[in-house]
Amino acid sequence: MDPSARGSFVGSAVDPEPSGVRVSNSAAPTSLSATRRRQIGSASARSTLLTILGEFVHPRGEPVWTATLIEALGAMGIEEKSARQALTRTAAEGLLESTRHGRRVLWSLTPHGHDLLEQGTQRIYGFMRGRRPWDGRWLVLSVPIPETHRQLRHRLRTRLTWLGLGSPTPGLWISPDTGHANEVHAVIRDLGLENQAFSWVGPAGGIGLESRLLADAWDLEQVEDLYLQFIEEFEVREAEGDLECFVAQVQMVQDWRRFPFLDPDLPPELLDHDWPGPRAANAFHERHARWNVRARAAWEAFDRAGGSKP
Repeated sequence: MDPSARGSFVGSAVDPEPSGVRVSNSAAPTSLSATRRRQIGSASARSTLLTILGEFVHPRGEPVWTATLIEALGAMGIEEKSARQALTRTAAEGLLESTRHGRRVLWSLTPHGHDLLEQGTQRIYGFMRGRRPWDGRWLVLSVPIPETHRQLRHRLRTRLTWLGLGSPTPGLWISPDTGHANEVHAVIRDLGLENQAFSWVGPAGGIGLESRLLADAWDLEQVEDLYLQFIEEFEVREAEGDLECFVAQVQMVQDWRRFPFLDPDLPPELLDHDWPGPRAANAFHERHARWNVRARAAWEAFDRAGGSKP
């Protein structure tokens, strides 16, 4: 699929708010129910900014005016002060760089920001696509890290979880997708843990129940509940008009982006019932394709308005 048609995504390796919670949207044309909003809370302006950058800025590869981003964030119910703070914070993290033109500022993705957004694009739009039969083998990683090294533990957990690994016991990580072996090795190498880590690939040895292993490694009940909420919210949601499609698409991507972080995308052989993940994925891709043209038209309008402001 053409990247400009599918948009992009900021992965959880960039954004430490992978839950996909979103901003209170009282100003938007379409909003969640009060019950739903209480459940998920309010996303930060930065989280919404990252989604907008991934969906509308990264695919074009062109700089964007401050006023354009403020207009787009405003459509999501985010006040100008919070929008400017989000821009400043994202730039401080090395994802954006600015160029001043008189009193106006153009923002461009840094090479680092571009790479992370591209990784996120591949992860979100490739997630739960092209399933293949499971060969019964597991990827197992042992990497003990002392409690005193909390930042390192957090970085490791964030990156391994993003790859779909789960941790049934401290220091042990597992995945039924052995294709992640090279990526896991890269994480261990990047974090300087090669001298204390060990991995292997093979079938289960017959001791213990795989169902118990899954329950210890991942909170599948929570993930299933979130999928059902996503389906209820978006499978039949309608949006009319450019602005409404823009809001709906950003909201949906905000919700969907958490699933590659939460769901290990287990093979059907390990699931004991009809898992709602594929149905949610179909809803995501169908609605995204339905809304994308009009959402981009709204973005173009934001861009024109932003370029005309002094």
